[in-house]
Amino acid sequence: MADRERRRREIADALLRVAGERGLHAATMRAVATEAGVSLHLVQHYFETKEQLMLFALQQLAERMAERVRRRFASVEPRPRDVIEAILTEALPTDAESRTFHLVYTSYAVLAATDPALAAHPFMAAPNAMEDFLTAQLGKARPDVQDLRLEAVALLAMSSGLGTSVLLGQRDAEDALSVLRHQLDRLCP
Repeated sequence: MADRERRRREIADALLRVAGERGLHAATMRAVATEAGVSLHLVQHYFETKEQLMLFALQQLAERMAERVRRRFASVEPRPRDVIEAILTEALPTDAESRTFHLVYTSYAVLAATDPALAAHPFMAAPNAMEDFLTAQLGKARPDVQDLRLEAVALLAMSSGLGTSVLLGQRDAEDALSVLRHQLDRLCP
């Protein structure tokens, strides 16, 4: 079973490399097989459809992002503000890994907007879970704020928009981080 899981992760990593370099639309099963150095048949053995492969790869991305956030706080107990900032910062495309995360996740969300099968998948519940988590963190940091959910939604929307503006070259990562920190300073001084 360990070999099966390792192979599935290797194939998902190949999808992420292709999608990170050329976009999710270029990550065909054949392109993924080539990138992984395996046959198309082997990819199809582990993932019957491209959708299954994409979902597995997205789960891998989410796990990696969570691990990056955990590593930031490995030796300290973070304040709620620090947790919020770490999560929103990790979602910005500031390095190769976070660029891939933002690009693939955004591409998948756009596909899900027109594909009911993708939209129905439980992975699309992740934004709601993140909203709940940030709302709870804001409640710890600022229990006096009237509408914590509204603030969490605004932060997530801002982070998403900033990430896209970095991907498109409208602003650089430092500028995006500056905007993000400005908002957090206003909300959680």
